[in-house]
Amino acid sequence: MASRFLLELNAPASGFTESFLLGNGSFGASVLGKPGTESFALNLDTLWSGGPLGDEPGPSPAHLLQPLRDAIAAGDFKRADAISRDMQGPGWTQSYQPLGTLKLTYAAAAEISGYNCCLDLAKAEARATYDSENGSVQLRSLVSAPAGVLVATIAGPGILAFVEMALAFDTPHEKAEIAVAEADGIKWMTVTGRVPKTVLPNYVDDEPAIVYADDMPDASGTVAAGMGYAVVAALHQDAAGSARLIVSAESGFRGYDQRPSADVAALAKAAKDRVTAALAQPIQRLVEDHREDYSSYFDRMDFDLSQSPVHDGLDPRRAELLYHYGRYLMISSSRPGTQPTNLQGIWNVDVRPAWSANYTININTEMNYWPAEMTGLGDLAAPLHQFVAEAAGARGQVAARHYYGARGATIHHNTDIWHFSAPVHGDPSWANWASGLIWLAVQLNSRLDYYPEDDAFLRTIALPVWREAVPFALDMLVEDQDGALVASPSTSPENQFFAADGAKVAVSAGSAMDQEMIRELLEIFVGFATADDAALKAEARAALAKLKIPHIDATGALSEWSVDVTSAEIGHRHLSHLFGLHPGRRITAQTTPEAFSGVRKALDVRLANGSGHTGWSQAWILCQAARLRDTARADKAIHGLLNDLAFKSLMVLHPHSGWEEGNVFQIDGNFGAVAGMTELLVQSRKGQIIILPTLPASWPTGSARNIRTVGGHSVDLAWKGGALASLTIRGGRAETIEVELPTSELAQMMMRMAGVLAVEGKVCRIELQGEKALNFQF
Repeated sequence: MASRFLLELNAPASGFTESFLLGNGSFGASVLGKPGTESFALNLDTLWSGGPLGDEPGPSPAHLLQPLRDAIAAGDFKRADAISRDMQGPGWTQSYQPLGTLKLTYAAAAEISGYNCCLDLAKAEARATYDSENGSVQLRSLVSAPAGVLVATIAGPGILAFVEMALAFDTPHEKAEIAVAEADGIKWMTVTGRVPKTVLPNYVDDEPAIVYADDMPDASGTVAAGMGYAVVAALHQDAAGSARLIVSAESGFRGYDQRPSADVAALAKAAKDRVTAALAQPIQRLVEDHREDYSSYFDRMDFDLSQSPVHDGLDPRRAELLYHYGRYLMISSSRPGTQPTNLQGIWNVDVRPAWSANYTININTEMNYWPAEMTGLGDLAAPLHQFVAEAAGARGQVAARHYYGARGATIHHNTDIWHFSAPVHGDPSWANWASGLIWLAVQLNSRLDYYPEDDAFLRTIALPVWREAVPFALDMLVEDQDGALVASPSTSPENQFFAADGAKVAVSAGSAMDQEMIRELLEIFVGFATADDAALKAEARAALAKLKIPHIDATGALSEWSVDVTSAEIGHRHLSHLFGLHPGRRITAQTTPEAFSGVRKALDVRLANGSGHTGWSQAWILCQAARLRDTARADKAIHGLLNDLAFKSLMVLHPHSGWEEGNVFQIDGNFGAVAGMTELLVQSRKGQIIILPTLPASWPTGSARNIRTVGGHSVDLAWKGGALASLTIRGGRAETIEVELPTSELAQMMMRMAGVLAVEGKVCRIELQGEKALNFQF
């Protein structure tokens, strides 16, 4: 039913966080649905403050690394924190910038009734409809990837013919120029300007926080910082009471290491050329091309809870809508050739957005792409893959050498379009976390998990990155008092512990997260290394043999740090120390039962003390619950996301009472929710698929189609009354795998079916033969 994919509201949005988000991966718009006057807040994924970076300024602090390690080894954690601050860089990441807001007045003010606005997730278009004393009105908006433009159509026979439509533009930037013209019945508006050359993060009190450049472009039209931009809009109204608006935009971004363009005339021409080409097409052709392009992604899989009733206040249909909204956002914000999704995807209305709307890589950027492969959207992770490959080059190498005297490359806790890699100012708990590239390098392996025969990706992306991340990881390891290897320095992202005198500190050695990530990185590299990597492979293999494993503390919980200390925030939002269960792969109930129990205990402690108070944190809890097979906790996490941590637009939020905005949008929670809900239904690892491992009680009946699994396979399944009813497995390649079913009785039933080789308990060994499907009915 089409209504399964409609996100409907009965009132216009009051602001950005209630708006409908539209995008084609690069060009984004948020729409409010206000009768008579629609607002389109516009964005381009490449529009950032700043410019390309040079060498790290000032003398290298690498000589402080050994004193820092000595302080850690001596247990002098206050001194370790102090030295870490001395190793921080002088700068900050730059900020993702808005283009401004285009306003379209299309109908006279009037009493209205029957108002409805919806975001159609199956068609990727927003619609606002209402009735007035003069007749009905409908405004439909979309952002087309094939045409590269925003398209809005207005229909209202009997009313619009009497209204002179008008365009206006609200710019957030200094010295923007707005030009209007009319030709051949088309109203044109062109907006040009430059974004700031520097913008400080919104949490920094220094002044000036926003600085615009006053230099002129050089002979080639480029500047050192503060790129140019252009927005071009064309409005055509006919006598029959309908109209169309076509909008495009262009930024001066030319590459992370290239001076940006401020030749706004050239930028405006590029944008106008797209608008002109779109105007030459029939509107229906623009709409059909858009739908065909979008549906080629959205229709790859499905998830249906429409037959499940409301259960203890949990409405499965809202969970389903949240799921599809997450898929919609990924298709709309990340496409091959675009930039990766930032903290707000590609949508932002502030010159100083929350946390600069940058790439925060101690959880948020990685979470953005957790659902990509499993939902059949792995090709949409290409922007992240390309970004990581580039960042592991010159910028990451400069950071490793300058700050640590280390081999390879590193990125600290956040970065931007210019590949900023240094430790920023601030508390070492976040500023000095140096494992960003390590995590991103580990995440690259997801592509090879799901597409093991993608040799081009292995050769051109993964191996080059691993050859930079592995040497840095090895250079961060030192022997502890027991002779085991631990990362030093090391932090657990954004959390602290108490020093002996009660002071809050962050820097130690061998945090659980660092140990888990380094282990995964080294194991992955050893598995894929070529003959050319023989020396580095041997070094990695030797380190693995001595690498310390996170320990279980006296309470039975997996410890966050390698030393027995007390967390300064027991209910911290990050679940960094649980990395080994999710998103990592080391910890399972079968292979590491003590660590598995330790994760459960550690999560209990976090939640009992208030963790999960942000949307992305609750999404990570959902992912942990899925792998712990904790159905009650999964239900509670979904309930928390929908009832407490999402705006009515279903944008997942991050509460921040200390800021004027209060609750801010962070897109990672939307994506993490999709990943977690998918793993409630199907989990996989090499040679293994688990069916309905953590089916929530609130989802008694449902189905899913084409969930992708490790190995390149896919699964369709349906369940009724909480029991598996049907299962289809399509092999991506010939392989014998194990399939774990919810009960041993179901496994015995499968024994009689074609393709099943053996059964032991709940596990069936089945033989997959390429694309041939195995169908099982229960």
